Amino acid sequence: MKQAIYLGVNVDHVAAVRQARGLSYPDPVHAALQAELAGADSITMHLRADRRHIQDHDVERFAASRQTKLNIEMAATPEMLEIALRIKPHHVCVVPENRQEITAIRGVDVEANRDELTDFISALQSAGIQSSIFIDPDEAHVEAAARIGAPCVQLHTGSYSEAVTHAELSTELARIMSSSDYAFSLGLTVNAGHGLHYDNVQSIAEIETINELRVGHSLITRALYWGLPTATSKMKRLMVEARHRQ
Repeated sequence: MKQAIYLGVNVDHVAAVRQARGLSYPDPVHAALQAELAGADSITMHLRADRRHIQDHDVERFAASRQTKLNIEMAATPEMLEIALRIKPHHVCVVPENRQEITAIRGVDVEANRDELTDFISALQSAGIQSSIFIDPDEAHVEAAARIGAPCVQLHTGSYSEAVTHAELSTELARIMSSSDYAFSLGLTVNAGHGLHYDNVQSIAEIETINELRVGHSLITRALYWGLPTATSKMKRLMVEARHRQ
């Protein structure tokens, strides 16, 4: 029997629209609850140091009302660790953070930040919070994450999503498959995401060693036309169909 494939919906872009006007709407927590009802298996919120979209009260309110899992993306800083230990989400994914970037263009360099990441992951695990590190699909990064005790990795699919030619696409897909299989062989749980959309998600969903796909921008964009419940259910259906292909 094939392993199930799960969908994590990132609602950061709902918060970005709200913050553009400094109003109380649209509410990312309301969006998250709609996504839950439509079949999302988890909700991702990225709490940045500059609070450019998701705010503290967003993660606090969703943590208090959720039915599914809350995954908070955050940098490995003392401030963020304090917040995670107070809110106690189901999952924390450690991501790189640069104030000048619109979005993450690369994964965390685990080896270069080994000591701080080791302490950060250990503190989360001791508090019963599952954790992962957002890394580029490279076996060296996978091995480094396993070495510091991370139980899970999230593979950065940005280069795959931005590939233009068939050759580029094949190369990036092979990198993701190889990294996922290697991480799985080391006993790690494997998630993936960044830039995935309705036309490219199935090739990633077919990789049986991947547990969950995290999708945000494309899903929220489609929700402008279809509504969030339909956008969520269609994405989940594509993923499940791909996983169960013969």
